[in-house]
Amino acid sequence: MPRPSNGSTAARMTDINPLLAFALTSLIIEITPGPNMTYLAALSLSGGMRTGFAAVAGIAIGLMTYGIIAALGLAAVIDNSPLLYGTLRWAGVAYLLWLAWEAWSSERETSPEKAESTDIPPWVAFRRGLITNLLNPKAAVFYVAILPEFIQPAGRSVAAQTLSLSFIYVAIATAIHAGIVVLAGSLQSTIIGGNRRRLVRRGLAVALVFIAIWFALTTGQS
Repeated sequence: MPRPSNGSTAARMTDINPLLAFALTSLIIEITPGPNMTYLAALSLSGGMRTGFAAVAGIAIGLMTYGIIAALGLAAVIDNSPLLYGTLRWAGVAYLLWLAWEAWSSERETSPEKAESTDIPPWVAFRRGLITNLLNPKAAVFYVAILPEFIQPAGRSVAAQTLSLSFIYVAIATAIHAGIVVLAGSLQSTIIGGNRRRLVRRGLAVALVFIAIWFALTTGQS
């Protein structure tokens, strides 16, 4: 998930209908290039749409998990605890680097039979999408810094409103992620050849390294 912008933009947008304003804010945040977008594009080019959609499902559940955590008031605990925040942050960086090494080292054979055997199974893609988002502390920060701007004091309970807004956010993020998978996956058939497949897997590994660096730089607390 891209690093959220400051709360003043969100505050100005509350002059519109609150739900519409939140939806627009979520859309702006999600169309900003970020680690999820890059990862899904590279993964879908390498493994196709089925693998990409599995990762999208994992990402969606990871984002919604933080919505539930926020409704319980625990997202603020993560944001206010340097130790917990830092643990999540560096665990996320380490996990991405491990995925990069696995992607680079697994592609040693370019024959069609071997290439098929090294494809990432959908359930593995799902698990990776879930874990990388659970280890992203900025996901929690979104629910602390941005979402509360759209809570209506005179409305339903804060927990109920938080969950409702979380569903809107996850739905928008998932739609955008699915679009990326469709676009990237549609090109996958052009890289079925062994040599091209190898290059794409190596490209995925390099992309994951850059995502890990990006993740480390953008998740630092100010």
